[in-house]
Amino acid sequence: MTRKVAMPQNGKAATSRRSPNRRFMFSQGIIAAMKITAIETYPVSIALKPEYQMITSLGVHDVSNYLLVRVLTDGGVDGAGEATVSEKWSGETVVGAKWLIENVLSPMVVSCDPFDIEELDRRMDSVCRHNWFAKSAIEMACWDIQGKATNKPVYELLGGACRSLSIRCRFSMGAYEPDRARTRALQLVEQGFDTIKVKTGTKPEIDLARVRAVREAIGPDRNLMIDANCGWGVETAIRCINELEDCNLWLVEQPTPDGDYEGLARVRRETRPPVMADDICFDMSHARNLIHHESCDLISLYPGKNGGIRKAKAIAEFAAANGVACSIGSNLEYEIATAAMCHLVVATPNMKIEEYPGDILGPAYHVNGVTKRPMKIEGPITTITDAPGLGVEVDWDRLK
Repeated sequence: MTRKVAMPQNGKAATSRRSPNRRFMFSQGIIAAMKITAIETYPVSIALKPEYQMITSLGVHDVSNYLLVRVLTDGGVDGAGEATVSEKWSGETVVGAKWLIENVLSPMVVSCDPFDIEELDRRMDSVCRHNWFAKSAIEMACWDIQGKATNKPVYELLGGACRSLSIRCRFSMGAYEPDRARTRALQLVEQGFDTIKVKTGTKPEIDLARVRAVREAIGPDRNLMIDANCGWGVETAIRCINELEDCNLWLVEQPTPDGDYEGLARVRRETRPPVMADDICFDMSHARNLIHHESCDLISLYPGKNGGIRKAKAIAEFAAANGVACSIGSNLEYEIATAAMCHLVVATPNMKIEEYPGDILGPAYHVNGVTKRPMKIEGPITTITDAPGLGVEVDWDRLK
């Protein structure tokens, strides 16, 4: 089995940016089929910068735990992936994801063609339910391999760029005390942010005071949204959102508990701001339920949460066919998964980040990185390059 690929303009076979002495299996524009030969796993723990500390209805988040993966092939090219795990949110842990990949997923995907993402997903889904972030780490690494092997950025493999490689983002602020929230909001305005998300879902009276403090700080013309992370019940959500009518909320994210599609639909009917679903939508069956119940105006997607780039893009396309927009969400991804998020946004028309800016700022929240060259994040703007694959070069020796 062979696969046609575009040759570089200089006519020479592409070589790995990480291993310049190893060449892919090119011959007159033809590359032989690759097979996955092994998957390496690297647990990492990285602190958030103090000013970026995240507080939500789930508790305080000041250290991020990740499982990075390196997928190796017999074609002499490897790919990088990232499982952005959170036991309080998705239920996944570094220890669990590492064990699952090494003992369940890896035996199924070794020998799989990294270009056949549907078969890769079929194999992983056949031996394990859910565990979206662990699966996505392997999947995004295979897109990275494809891009390096064909000398193309991942967004080209997904259909080509439909928007700029520089993406304007909103800022997600923790559920701080009102005075701290006010001070932080003023700092964000100075940094150029015009859309700010405030975490709620804690004690309603403090939530309301926090949101009002931020609105006062940022003025009437910037976008203000809230995210309860399933922390409110339906009645509380309706009451709080309506009490914040004077704050002119631009968007309300996941105000009600996980699994309550009818409750979310009721909030949408009985309040004014558009409603975005996030914590309630991990896979296509969830998206179908959201649309069947007319629960939301918008769906938050990202490769880790949805089990991979392909599955996230499929949900975005399904939502588009049903007249529902999508945007990009975040689990405070690090550099590899952040790059995957950007490629999804750049290549997917229904990721409506122009109307609904998303969260692609995870690396900026943390004190250090794992790549040889940091991603370009300046204030609200995150930019990827047209480098092959995901465009990030992991320092594997440092991780070891």
